[in-house]
Amino acid sequence: MSGWKRAVAVPFTGQRDGEGPMTWGQRHIWRLTEWLDDGDPYFNMAWTLAVPGRPGLDRVLGALRALLERHESLRTTWEGRTQRITRSGTLTVDLYEAGDRRPLALAKELAEELAAKGFRYDSELPMRCALVLADGQPRAAAFAFTHMAVDAWSLDVIASEWRPLIAGEQLSAPACQPLDLTGLERDCDRELRYWRSHLERVPQRLVDREIEPEEPRYVRIGMESAAAGVAARAIARRCSVSTTSVLGTACATVMADALGRRTAVMQWIVANRHQERTRSMVGTMTQDGLFVLDLPDAPDQGFPAAVRAGHRQALAAYRHACYDPYAMRALRDDCERARGGPIDLSAYFNDGRIVADWPNLPDGDLTELAAKTRTFFVGAWPHVDGTVFFATGQATHTCQLYLLVDTAHLPRETAYAMLAGVEQLLIKNAVKEP
Repeated sequence: MSGWKRAVAVPFTGQRDGEGPMTWGQRHIWRLTEWLDDGDPYFNMAWTLAVPGRPGLDRVLGALRALLERHESLRTTWEGRTQRITRSGTLTVDLYEAGDRRPLALAKELAEELAAKGFRYDSELPMRCALVLADGQPRAAAFAFTHMAVDAWSLDVIASEWRPLIAGEQLSAPACQPLDLTGLERDCDRELRYWRSHLERVPQRLVDREIEPEEPRYVRIGMESAAAGVAARAIARRCSVSTTSVLGTACATVMADALGRRTAVMQWIVANRHQERTRSMVGTMTQDGLFVLDLPDAPDQGFPAAVRAGHRQALAAYRHACYDPYAMRALRDDCERARGGPIDLSAYFNDGRIVADWPNLPDGDLTELAAKTRTFFVGAWPHVDGTVFFATGQATHTCQLYLLVDTAHLPRETAYAMLAGVEQLLIKNAVKEP
């Protein structure tokens, strides 16, 4: 049997403390948390890492200490519009004995448990951790982070440092910390001009119809389709674009068709790690880019041309996704006043894959692979700031695609149909002659 063993304290002392305004990425997440009840875990991130080799417990606890000391975001609290970095403190780490359980599987369960409770942003470290032991030796680590402290890119940074830190290697300090960004994030006029040029012309309504919603109202569905991954990769090669552009364009096309629109308007989640100095930084830099794509009248015709246009739009969205969220809110208010009403931008696409292009996809006929596709219910929430939200998963052997919908506008069965529609659109165009 497996079970809790004991808790250990990991003291840490970083290079500095300090406080300053929130970064633009932190402000972006902070604004979204204001939609949620206190203690809501929606913006928590569960994460697991195997412990490589056979290090002792002290080595692994030392690696956790090093992570906290290296990355100021992991010892930051937030209140109002201020971030505060504490120089020293203690992280409590629970130890669990795996018993007859696989350590990594148990760690994944523990990570979900750790992430199921909201963080106290003003007083709690933004990282929780448990270690899974086998015969007294650490084999896996379970983490929960708040999105205020990390984004998907940050998880990749932590994963890349995990093995060398356990081995006791001395890593060079990150070139940038979130507190350093506050003196650099001053001018976003170019980004605001780009958004204004689109906000002055895009359709104001995303959905025309309203129906009786489910309770809870917001439903998330998932699909695992190796066929969609193989097809998207084939189309990407043919069109000389990324699989992100292929997937995003397919989602935009299917969404527009389901809503009776010929212009797809979505906000794409952008990592904003364009500068070299931010690539080793743990912190949240994710913001929304604006993606606007005019589609042909027949949604299943001319898809390769739509993919190429979607790729251009994706690049434009990426280039204009770093801005002051409060300045953006003022811009949107101005455009809405000029147009006489709200502009609905509640459709989203987030390709959060850390490893691109599914390196472990199986070989096989697309029809045979599609027969193995699995769709499933993920969960439901009473309130989410989104009407349609597509997102990818982290699997490398299959295309994981998730869709959250507001059932006051789109019933659950439509969400299932939309995911199936993405797969079918990709397969159909993958087998066409170039």
